[in-house]
Parts: sequence; structure tokens; C-alpha cells
Amino acid sequence: MNYRFLIYISYRYSIPIGTPLEDEINKRGYTIKWFADVPETNQYFSKDASVLSTLKEVVDYNPHIVLTATNVVPDFIPGLKVQIFHGFLAKKRPSKKHIFSEFRIRNFFDLYCTQGPSTTTVFKKLAEKHKHFEVIETGWSKMDPMFPVASPIKNEIPNILIASTFTPRLSLAHNNEVRKEIIKLASTGKYHFNIVLHPKMDLDILKSWSSIQQDNFTFWDTTDLVPLYKKADILFADTTSAIQEFLLQKKPVVTFNHTFDYEYLIHVNEPEKIEDGFIQALKKPAHLLEKIDAFIQNLHPYFDGKSSERIINTTIHFLHKDKSYLSTKPLDLIRKFKIRKKLGYYTLKSYRRPFTIKKKN
Repeated sequence: MNYRFLIYISYRYSIPIGTPLEDEINKRGYTIKWFADVPETNQYFSKDASVLSTLKEVVDYNPHIVLTATNVVPDFIPGLKVQIFHGFLAKKRPSKKHIFSEFRIRNFFDLYCTQGPSTTTVFKKLAEKHKHFEVIETGWSKMDPMFPVASPIKNEIPNILIASTFTPRLSLAHNNEVRKEIIKLASTGKYHFNIVLHPKMDLDILKSWSSIQQDNFTFWDTTDLVPLYKKADILFADTTSAIQEFLLQKKPVVTFNHTFDYEYLIHVNEPEKIEDGFIQALKKPAHLLEKIDAFIQNLHPYFDGKSSERIINTTIHFLHKDKSYLSTKPLDLIRKFKIRKKLGYYTLKSYRRPFTIKKKN
């Protein structure tokens, strides 16, 4: 059967999540299309990607399986709705009604393809409560290009990757004293810094960092972070979910003003202490590496680069599975109206039962 897949995203940082899935789908000879509900994202697709530009085209495409790297997906799109996530459980801050906002159920998805035990355990409990979706652990497609992890690159001087989230109160990039300290450390010639900032970062902040003129400082305008991860000896970050991605290499991370005092991170709260954190991280202390290993086994215990393969196998199997045991999704009319208003696409059509194709005997 020639399955029709749709990868549904919003921002360009989700393209590296979908690309390994696209490769896997193409390898099998199935049909694959992309759709971004933020039109500006379309300029970042590769010339080889098959991109749908309107929701009418999406509906007419009539996908069998919708792989979604956003928090919501329109309920009026045909097909099995699958959450593949646009980031790791970053644990930046708890919300009022939920332990962490990543676990909010918005009543759009039939299947959650979770990344590891830390997400699977919670979503399994939520599935028991809500009864209208299934949860299957597969690993995360974005990490496939990371594996297998090669021997560390031997840099002439330590290579430090800097990554920052865009939320001002959580972002190290918004701290001018941190910026001054990094410029000072780059000027010593003891370190080389690569920096990548969140695509939604304030333009003034982007300009302030991209304008730094130092031989040992490079600004990267990219969402393909894996090559930068592989080059770096350590990561310097705030609360960005890049932390979790980087740790899968079992390399240390120094954080600035992280919300939580996690023992698998090296924490710094004062700009003048940043280099002390770097020195400690570059020693790669055994006790820290043990904490990192325990953390990533719970986060994403898949190091074979085959998460995309598992996701495609899982979604096809679930597409054909008898799902009569699942409840009908709630009406949730307010949320459905909001998504129609946001997208400018109004229809009474709504798929509240998971899409199923019965296997022929």
C-alpha cells in the first residue's frame, strides 16, 4: 500500500525533526508532503521537499498519517494524528495546572510517539485518564543523525557551543554581562565559541551577538544543530531544550541561571564564574558523567539512529489496528474555533475518532 504521510510543523526549527522521517518514508517508497502553518517557514524547506502551501491542499491530499511537531493539529485534517514532539521535556518551569506544560493534553492526537521513559511514563498515565489516545515509545527522530556517536573531535583549543532560549527572563543571550564575559574569554584565545540562538529570539538580541568580531567567536544562523553538537567539547546554555539534545553525547553542560538545580548539569549564576564552570566541565569529572548517563537513559535510551524507523513502523501498525477501545475525543469547541480562526480556515468537519484502515485478509 502506498501510504500518504504529512509532516505538520510551524517553525523552521522543526524541519530537522521531520527530515529523518522524510528520508525514511522516501526509502520505503511512500508519499510524503510537508505543511507549515506559519507561512514564513516555507522559505527554509529544501528545494527537494514537497510542500503544500494551503490547508485546502492539505485536506485534498487526504493523508493517512499526520506526523505533528507542534502542540496542536487541525482536527479537520483527515488521517491518523500522531504527536512526534518539537522538543524534549525541557523542564524549564512548571505551570499552574500541570507538573510541566509539555504534558498538557489538547484533545487533538490519536497517538503519542514518546522519546523515552521520562515522557512515556507520564503520558501513559494521562492516556489511562483521558482514554482517547494511545502512547508508544519510539525515540525521537531529530536525534537520528547524532548516532552512532563518533569518537570526539580533537580540537586545538576547547570548542564551546553556546545556545539560548528566547524567553527574556530565562535567556542568557539577554544578559549583557554574560555577553561581555564571553567576548573577554574569546579574546584570550583559550577557547573557541560557536553560538546559535533560538529562531524566535528578539531581533535586537540576535544583532548584538551576531555583530561580535572575534577570531574565536562564530555566530551560526541555523536550526541544524547536530553538526555543532558534534564539534563541541561542552555546551553553555540557559534552560533551552538544546541541553537535553547535547547531553545524549555524554558531554558536560554548563548552565547559567537554570530554573532547577539538576545534578547532571554544572550550574553558574554569576557572569564572573562562567570560566570556572568551563574549567570544571572540560575535566569531565566521572561523577558528573555518571549523572549524565543516568539522566539520558531516562530521557532517550536509543543510540542506534533508528527512531524514525520505529516511528514509521509504529504509525503504520497503529493505522491498521482496531482502535474501538479508544473513546471519542471531547468536542472542545472553543479550542477548535481558535485553531480555525488562527488559520483562517472554517469548516464544520471534525474527526473525533482515530483514523483506521482495516487490513485485508
